[in-house]
Amino acid sequence: MGEGICFAGLDVHARKTAAAAVQLGSGEVWKAQLGGSSAAAIEWLQSLPGEVRAVYEAGPTGFELARAARAAGVQVMVCAPGAIPRQPGDRIKTDTRDALKLARLHAAGQLRPVVVPAPELEALRDLVRAREDLRGDLMSARHRVSKLLLRKGMLWTGPGETWSQRHLQWLSKVRFEQPLLEVVFGECLAHHEVLLARRDRLDVLIAEQSVQGPWAPTVARLRCLRGIDTLTAVGLVAEIGDITAFAHPKQLASYLGLVPSEFSSGDRRSQGSITKAGSSHARRLLVEAAWHYRRQPSISLTLRRRQHGQPAAAIDAAWRAQIRLHRRWANLDAQRGKKRTTVAVAVARELACFVWEIASQTD
Repeated sequence: MGEGICFAGLDVHARKTAAAAVQLGSGEVWKAQLGGSSAAAIEWLQSLPGEVRAVYEAGPTGFELARAARAAGVQVMVCAPGAIPRQPGDRIKTDTRDALKLARLHAAGQLRPVVVPAPELEALRDLVRAREDLRGDLMSARHRVSKLLLRKGMLWTGPGETWSQRHLQWLSKVRFEQPLLEVVFGECLAHHEVLLARRDRLDVLIAEQSVQGPWAPTVARLRCLRGIDTLTAVGLVAEIGDITAFAHPKQLASYLGLVPSEFSSGDRRSQGSITKAGSSHARRLLVEAAWHYRRQPSISLTLRRRQHGQPAAAIDAAWRAQIRLHRRWANLDAQRGKKRTTVAVAVARELACFVWEIASQTD
């Protein structure tokens, strides 16, 4: 590595940024307290002598600083916070010390970069996460309604599932003796209806985005897989980004936190639960899709429609996925007696490999 390169670390916050830089060769150190704007950080980086390579941690401030710095010709890397080495005996933590630590680790090559997504892909990710947040809000609203009825001794006994049309019709006819309780129950149902309308609007928008932009071919091919329709396919593309950036499917499974943790020393090797690294949303989507492979391999009418017009290689990979993953499910569930939740995670790990294969195909 050339002498005279300045490695800079930035501890970025909303209203201020602590900056530190160290120069190779001379060992000279610069420190500064800057404003929270990207312009202030870029101006300071440009004032450093020689070639500058900067880094800051991924966090709530997002990627705007990295994009603005690269547009200005300054190399700025965004690193993964979970991969930063930490000394257990270090009991002093300040923003400036964190910035200097980042600079020195960057010079030593001990930081793992985070891919800075294109603004369009980040907007799609925000849309998918808004839909995910709405799913949680809708579940909470339904719990509030059901628990209110349970406290009053009212229980839906069917026919049909809860929150089906029959259940909704039954809810509209529920009456209470207390006027205040009528108001509360009505507010809960009205809130539920508002959330349903919002969910429908976001679903329409996600469906529109699935056929637009550079990710549309990948989304269409992923929909060939059983258990992966538009919402799941768009969610995986938005959360993972460029799936082809992974050189091997095992790397994708590791990135999504679907590989088992390991505690090994000497001749002893012990594996534990999955690491749960990476996007929890993408991991949940794959685990939910994995439950579909407990059934015998088949091509339903809905799946046939999704596969219509798609490349033969993608359809072939989807069928191989059905055969292999169902066999895997049957082996772990029936023959080895594993818990079904554990089986679903194991199948999701292999499903991630088929996602990588199909996404890596070219039209």
